[in-house]
Amino acid sequence: MTAAVRMLGTALAAPFRPRLGLLGESRLAFHVLPNDLDYNVHMNNARYLALMDVGRVDLILRTGLWRAMWHHHWQAVIAGCIVRYRRPLRPFQRMELVSRLIGWDERWFYIEHRIAAGAVLACQSMIRGAFLGSEGMVAPAEMADALGEAAVTPQLPGWIAAWREADRGFGVPARQLEPEEA
Repeated sequence: MTAAVRMLGTALAAPFRPRLGLLGESRLAFHVLPNDLDYNVHMNNARYLALMDVGRVDLILRTGLWRAMWHHHWQAVIAGCIVRYRRPLRPFQRMELVSRLIGWDERWFYIEHRIAAGAVLACQSMIRGAFLGSEGMVAPAEMADALGEAAVTPQLPGWIAAWREADRGFGVPARQLEPEEA
């Protein structure tokens, strides 16, 4: 229930917050609630990902991207995620979620999420996603163009190419991973 309440609160507040450029940062403040906790009495790993959903919705609403999505009947989908959990978050601890589009390539866009308690980074994630339209995937440059932004991406970190390459091997069917019979 908490994820839905946070999502609704963020969506209702978005029109009253400053508009963001395509590469702007969304900053949202939350507290760790009792139903965010796991059996170790710190924030559950899955709850971090649910918060990141809220951050992406804030980005979509405050950049005005929702208008293009509505007009073109696009759906935002997540195709991959890398998460690094660094420090636990305890009950009732205040945290800040920072979300930002860092760029795109010919197929995917990349969003970074950071969750921190004060100056201490608790979790960091990179999301790879796409928009789907009636004719398949929408080129990220088309998404930027729909916002009236320059369709030139900032340079992506070098490790993104390594992630794409690793992902190619990750999807190999199990039969192909088994050793060949002699």
